[in-house]
Amino acid sequence: MLRRMLVAVTFVTLAASASWAQDAKVEISGTAGWTFSDGVSGGPVVVPGVGSFDRIDPKDAFSWGARIGFLVNENSEIGFLFSQQSTKLELSGTTTVELGDESVNNYHGYYAYNFGDTDATARPYFLIGLGATQYGSITASAGGKTKDIGGNTQFSGTAALGLKAFPSPKFGIRLEARWTPTYIKSDAEGWWCDPYWGCYMVGDAQFSNQFELGGGITLRF
Repeated sequence: MLRRMLVAVTFVTLAASASWAQDAKVEISGTAGWTFSDGVSGGPVVVPGVGSFDRIDPKDAFSWGARIGFLVNENSEIGFLFSQQSTKLELSGTTTVELGDESVNNYHGYYAYNFGDTDATARPYFLIGLGATQYGSITASAGGKTKDIGGNTQFSGTAALGLKAFPSPKFGIRLEARWTPTYIKSDAEGWWCDPYWGCYMVGDAQFSNQFELGGGITLRF
């Protein structure tokens, strides 16, 4: 009797392992799209002969990306994504001046929840992630002067809603809308006083936002 039980348990274990191996999948995707970007504002800076400026923004521009995801079960996916926007940095105020070309790179680990069965032909999903946004260095030109401005990397998050359609088991099409807010700085807003904690300075956080509408292909293994 004990021997039969051991054989049965072994059989169930192997069957479960085979099922898991069949369901476990890797998805590799490439995307392209358009990113709507904004930057941050600050105190006015006067450039003699040019104007007064109180805002700096990346311009809306073409973007592309790649990602790899691992389906840990039928619905949950973890992975890593990279995206890049090739844009121009722009100063605005009393007038608008393009400073120079800039690349904005995003690096995010993510979790995605895929709705429906693994063999469904269409799978809506939502995605959240954490990582960093890197603003590349630029060679700025304004008022007849040229200066190199170093890059900067800041903490950022990302969130997306999308749809994956699979006309075949191994090949899919991805459509996605994704928002990436990046913390840039905090402006002092005043003092806040509390009977228990005392008085402390509070700030108004400013984020640079990227809103990407994109699509691409997905290969599933």
